[in-house]
Amino acid sequence: MLSDKLKQALIDQMNHEFAAAHEYLAMASYCEDRSYDGFANFYKQQAKEERYHGTKIYNYLNDRGVHAKFQGIPEPKNEYDSLLDTFKQGLEQERTVTKNFYQITDIATEDREHMTLSFVRWFLDEQVEEEATFETHIDYLERLKDDGNALYVYEQEMAKRQFDAPEE
Repeated sequence: MLSDKLKQALIDQMNHEFAAAHEYLAMASYCEDRSYDGFANFYKQQAKEERYHGTKIYNYLNDRGVHAKFQGIPEPKNEYDSLLDTFKQGLEQERTVTKNFYQITDIATEDREHMTLSFVRWFLDEQVEEEATFETHIDYLERLKDDGNALYVYEQEMAKRQFDAPEE
């Protein structure tokens, strides 16, 4: 049995993952509005990935006999200072997710809930990649500054990104 505190932390994180997908779609819309279609693709793929994460938690909760309750999704930020700002906001979003999974891990450790610890390990490993990805894109965009040609080439690479959910 999962403790009430652990159940709520997992439900909150499930909802946070779906809200993150909403935020990434808002970033995609910002990019498309400014004709950064390759970067918009990046954010659309991020949104797919976040929905996958939310669904993964949803399935875990249901497998453990917990009613996965959905909460309202707050309105995302729709305006940004720049393309670089979208990536900085994305990094903050990912750092919040990492912090949330640390808290879930702490609760599961206190509860000696080993199945949840095993489940959460996948997300912690994933967060290393997520934060590194955003940090790298921020570094690249800061280096490119206003070099339109380099940005064009970089955007073409971003347009190739695809997220395909792994088979479970």
